[in-house]
Amino acid sequence: MYRYDDIDRTFLTERVAEFREQTRRFLAGELSEDEFRPLRLRNGLYIQTHAPMLRVAIPYGLLSSRQLRMLAHIARHYDRGYGHFSTRQNIQYNWPKLAEVPDILADLASVEMHAIQTSGNCIRNVTSDHLAGVSADELEDPRPWCEIIRQWSTLHPEFYYLPRKFKIAVTGAPTDRAASEVHDIGLHIVRDASGAAGFEVLVGGGLGRMPMIGKRIRAFLPQLELLAYLEAILRVYNRHGRRDNIHRARIKVLVKSLGALEFTRQVESEYAASRATAQRLELAEVERMRAFFAPPAYRNVPDTVPSAGAGAAYLAWHRHNTRAHKVQGYRVVFISLKKHGEAPGDMTDAQMDALAGLADRYSFGQVRVTHDQNLVLADVAQDTLPALHAALVPLGLATPNIGTLTDMICCPGLDFCSLANAGSIAIAKQIHEQFDDFDYLYDLGEIQVKMSGCMNACGHHHVGHIGILGVDKHGEEWYQITLGGSASGQVALGEVIGPSVAKARVATTLARILEVYVEQRESGEESFLQAVRRLGVEPFKERVYAPDTAAA
Repeated sequence: MYRYDDIDRTFLTERVAEFREQTRRFLAGELSEDEFRPLRLRNGLYIQTHAPMLRVAIPYGLLSSRQLRMLAHIARHYDRGYGHFSTRQNIQYNWPKLAEVPDILADLASVEMHAIQTSGNCIRNVTSDHLAGVSADELEDPRPWCEIIRQWSTLHPEFYYLPRKFKIAVTGAPTDRAASEVHDIGLHIVRDASGAAGFEVLVGGGLGRMPMIGKRIRAFLPQLELLAYLEAILRVYNRHGRRDNIHRARIKVLVKSLGALEFTRQVESEYAASRATAQRLELAEVERMRAFFAPPAYRNVPDTVPSAGAGAAYLAWHRHNTRAHKVQGYRVVFISLKKHGEAPGDMTDAQMDALAGLADRYSFGQVRVTHDQNLVLADVAQDTLPALHAALVPLGLATPNIGTLTDMICCPGLDFCSLANAGSIAIAKQIHEQFDDFDYLYDLGEIQVKMSGCMNACGHHHVGHIGILGVDKHGEEWYQITLGGSASGQVALGEVIGPSVAKARVATTLARILEVYVEQRESGEESFLQAVRRLGVEPFKERVYAPDTAAA
């Protein structure tokens, strides 16, 4: 993974000192709330319902065991013993004291971490495929490019005050595991007819109040032209993006208002005009960056298949929580942060410390954060899988539900977020209680449930196979249900099935929807998403709103 040099370390040290003085001045009454607000936001600090919330960047989802131990230390000493992993490969702390935030940032800097540009109208944490470097379908590891973008975008003077927040995702495989098509910019590594690598460029994706799927504006961009082209896109956005209406300020609105063809024309014109002076990449620098992501020293391990005598719990975990690795004898292991009854994405300090030790022992000291709020040990030798599973079970990190209905995305909702209209965590627990039969979950196959407590869509409900959106109706919490969304493959926005349902009826509503799927799927091979797209939402709607299940 990338290691900081003297420039990086000096920059972070100075940045922490700067924010420490800004915080002191605010607490002393020398800075007003309006003056302090942009300063704290640039350092990842929000004011939520109960306390400040600090969002820490995990660039492209990659953590060392040392960094994970520091995250555990922060949870234990500055928070309430846990952190929350988000859909943007960040971690959030919900209870820090404002006066102690500079100390937290200093501790983060000691392990090459920070909270810079995790909020504000700037280029946010760059995200990527959690299987980067280990997936057999990958054309090229995208992480060096993510790091190049991270360094280029950090405190970029031209793009530090954009019309609105800006998110970039990069993937190097045909299978999009980074939800790149619902980002402001999605970059797909592709090859042209000659075999040369470049980028397919999509712009204008995003969720929230106006969900949109990104438009392709470049089928092939030579790799060394990446920064010059990104600058052209951002200049067009900075020039024309609205600053008078926060709800219409994202680049997706600009792409829609101009039209994809006109937006592309303007980007290409800017790109052509500025190429001579634009920041250009040198192959030597790209190769230097690639060296940070060289493969670890894999052992010569044969592929093995679990024996029937391994036990039902281990077999279920191996089947659902591990994936193929491109290197013989290794598996990718998913660490489920979706134990039934727990808030999805939450992890205690003790779990973080223990997993850091397991990463050292079994996966070259590295941990990854997924877009779906789980963690990954990406390089586990198959002959160590039983021992790893045995260690994960008492930690509550071996729930065999990856890819199932209860492996849901869930934002913090009304429990913490000042923007939320309804709770999410309580609904997740309700769903866990309703669907606690793993055999039934396995029979249903892959179902992605994604839930948000408001229209800001931090839980990506628009692209869930089943989407759940919390809404406020006269001071009460109700929930709108959508079906048929997807963030990968045939990307689509879900369709609302009808009026929102009462809080107490969310899980039973899902049960009715799944009854229709089980009854009408064409075979055991037809997935839930395939069935919804074949049947449309009408059969599900009829079952949900039948007289005995009527919703307001």
